[in-house]
Amino acid sequence: MTLESIRQPSDLHNLSFPELYELAGEIRDFVVRAVADTGGHLGSNLGVVELTLALHRVFESPRDAVLWDTGHQAYIHKIVTGRQHGFDQLRQANGLSGYPSREESNHDFVENSHASTILSYAYGLAVARDAGTDGDRRHVVAVIGDGSMTGGMAYEALNNLGHSKRRVIVVLNDNGRSYAPTISNLTAMSQVAPPPTPVRPDGGDVPGLSERITERLSHGLTSIRLNPTYVRRQRRIERFLRDLPLFGPQAEKGMEAFKAAVREFLQPPSFFEALGVRYVGPVDGHNIEELEHAFRNAIELSAEGPICVHVVTQKGRGYSPAEDDDEKHLHDTPVFDPLVGPPKALPTGYTQAFAEAVVKEADADPRLVAITAAMPGPTGLIPFEARFPDRFFDVGIAEQHAVTGAAGMAMGGLRPIVVLYSTFLSRAWDQVVYDVALHRLPVIFCLDRAGITGDDGPSHHGVYDMALLSKVPGMRVLAPSSAQELHVMLHDAVSLADEGPVMIRYPRGAARQVGEREVGIGLLGRRLRTGDGSVCVLAIGKMVGAAEKAAEALAASGLTVTLWDVRSCAPLDPAMIADAANHRAVVTIEDGIRDGGIGMTIADRVHAISRTVPVEVLGIPTKFIPQGKAERILALLGLDADGIAATIRGAVG
Repeated sequence: MTLESIRQPSDLHNLSFPELYELAGEIRDFVVRAVADTGGHLGSNLGVVELTLALHRVFESPRDAVLWDTGHQAYIHKIVTGRQHGFDQLRQANGLSGYPSREESNHDFVENSHASTILSYAYGLAVARDAGTDGDRRHVVAVIGDGSMTGGMAYEALNNLGHSKRRVIVVLNDNGRSYAPTISNLTAMSQVAPPPTPVRPDGGDVPGLSERITERLSHGLTSIRLNPTYVRRQRRIERFLRDLPLFGPQAEKGMEAFKAAVREFLQPPSFFEALGVRYVGPVDGHNIEELEHAFRNAIELSAEGPICVHVVTQKGRGYSPAEDDDEKHLHDTPVFDPLVGPPKALPTGYTQAFAEAVVKEADADPRLVAITAAMPGPTGLIPFEARFPDRFFDVGIAEQHAVTGAAGMAMGGLRPIVVLYSTFLSRAWDQVVYDVALHRLPVIFCLDRAGITGDDGPSHHGVYDMALLSKVPGMRVLAPSSAQELHVMLHDAVSLADEGPVMIRYPRGAARQVGEREVGIGLLGRRLRTGDGSVCVLAIGKMVGAAEKAAEALAASGLTVTLWDVRSCAPLDPAMIADAANHRAVVTIEDGIRDGGIGMTIADRVHAISRTVPVEVLGIPTKFIPQGKAERILALLGLDADGIAATIRGAVG
């Protein structure tokens, strides 16, 4: 097999094009098998096989910086750069990261798996290269998907690249998807199916005259614009026209107007070139010859400034279960049988509870609308979208816009629910504080994947939400400990939002199930156990289940503890705090950041009543937590039942 001989990018150089396409097939088979064993991002990687091979044949990594936005599309890059044999431990503890990792390889530059950032990294690297502080760096290449181009940060960087004329090659990987279909007009032209064409007598298609002319002109102009000789001659003509006596400026403007009209008719480059970024494409992202030709010419053209090479790819290419997945083209998968593909993704646990609750509340209140940032499926909003299509808004990978857009909706009398992963809300911190909370607007934030999430590593753990949002004036922060509590909290939040914003945060995975009478109400805590006065345990959200197990184990050994489900993290229930202060010791438990978290706020409130009561605060330490199974990570941090029981024994001992 050719794949076994690929240990570094230079091993690709001597392969013929037929051998490269054979290698592409081997890589797709390898990736499907690897992801089937460990779970991970599949569709995006199947779509960039030829693109990655072409990049590593034209550019010399790591001397040339090849950067990947939302690095879940970097599996092929990892294979080509010598990490093929680590894929049996992909996304496992102490194994291969599911994203680029600077600790793994000097071919990896950026570890952040959040979208729309790579063009800013590219700008910064180009500045350092031009300043002479980055060794012998030659080229900076940034691969960004059309989904990431819905994020505002990408446009900020494009504007700055064009203005500064930094030599950066932008590869726009256009597959029409983010997680769900891309919400953008920028690249839609290349993904829209052409109109039906006439049929020849032999059954073949006969393109219409206008379609044939347009296609030929488009490909012809792309070839011309990729030709450095053409560019040099164009510059000479522009100088000649500009220097004409009397009519020079008018002649130059007339030529530019003509060129702009042709581009506007045939291609979507006008946006890029208005920002000062030369555009070429679209290029077939599965044709290695075309890709290499485009990249080599882009190197020469980039001498005059940034250039965008628009590449069209197919997400999930070469694996029929991914190609046939209409929702996400198997963007990410659990462990599965590669012969049949993974089962259809359905919301489970807390996500499923939210999906049911939000539809129920929207049935009862026509003001309710739901907003998400390119993730309707994994946040459980597809049933809502199906039921209320006119009340559902997917704004693309644009969390800042989602939050301030929700503020505007709330000002206009709607009751918006913004549904995001916890880790992604931090991208819109300014908007939460000053666009929503400052105006005391009735916006409800529902944060999925709160706490330790597991296999996706440090960029996806949702551990900052409680510490941050509990400090926002007027923000109510709720954490359900069961599926039934999530239903109650969303119902209560609709009324609580009359006084300002509400946040509900809940974890990934299975939800604790309780009886209909085993739930709380409003902003009150709920006492689950009454002890002997020695220790009061205050647990938050998912940690309530582990605390219950710890309390049961301790009761069997003769130690009975008082246990509260905190429920409302901001504001805290005064009755709960008063009860805790009447015990000889207090233990708080949260799956959020410990420093500045809810437990420390509880300690302050308890000590305001009784300074002699010791308070032990359990939470996530202030460090980046690597990937691993969530329950294993929690156990290592002392946040499982055994660890909690040990802490409680220490508090009384």
